[in-house]
Amino acid sequence: MVDAIFEQPRLAQIYDAVDADRSDLAAYVAVVDELGAQVIVDVGCGTGTFASLLAQQGRDVIGIDPAAASLAVARTKPGADRVQWLQGSASSLPAARNDLVTMTGNVAQVFLSDAEWTSALRATRAALRPGGFFVFEVRDPSRRDWERWTREASYRRFEVADRETVETWVDVTEVRLPFVSFQHSFVFASDGAILTSESTLRFRERAEILDSLGRAGFVVRDVRDAPDRPGLELVFIAQRAAADR
Repeated sequence: MVDAIFEQPRLAQIYDAVDADRSDLAAYVAVVDELGAQVIVDVGCGTGTFASLLAQQGRDVIGIDPAAASLAVARTKPGADRVQWLQGSASSLPAARNDLVTMTGNVAQVFLSDAEWTSALRATRAALRPGGFFVFEVRDPSRRDWERWTREASYRRFEVADRETVETWVDVTEVRLPFVSFQHSFVFASDGAILTSESTLRFRERAEILDSLGRAGFVVRDVRDAPDRPGLELVFIAQRAAADR
């Protein structure tokens, strides 16, 4: 089930304003350069910011996301005509020979069950050429980041297209580790509409992720600190074995 913030058209249209700080993408571009990847799949591409950026740099890019409304926004961005957009989940990735599969943001944490995560990992491996890489990030559960997701800390008021003013905040609704649920609220000044989006993330431990990658046929080459959120997130760089045919 797709969160309303991605699937509801009115919310998808303002998502880039809500998530305006994408300094994390510079780190991902650096990793793409480091790995020499030219053919890339961005899983959970959302409104397509990263996929379009890579396409503008001359790379072959597929952006895949289950939310039709987000993909509609993605198709309007500069460079979008150079991206192949697919509606679907990680488990529906076609087998191929891509150099790199990425999951930016919280994408790797939306797979709540072990079966969903395992299915996503197997499909990701099948979408890579032998020697291809899988790069993703997760929030470190030991930092208990959700304790800072308060209404006071998250409140924002901003203006979007057509001078529409929007207020937004986040409330944590349940913590039952490894699951954390929260609600985004949005108030539109033009008509007083109040829209909400419910989300749940799974906070997997580092050892658990390493084990799942190994069982799915990946070799972990590195686990790094996320440069845009030092000490809060882990970036995994995993590889499909070169000899794996």
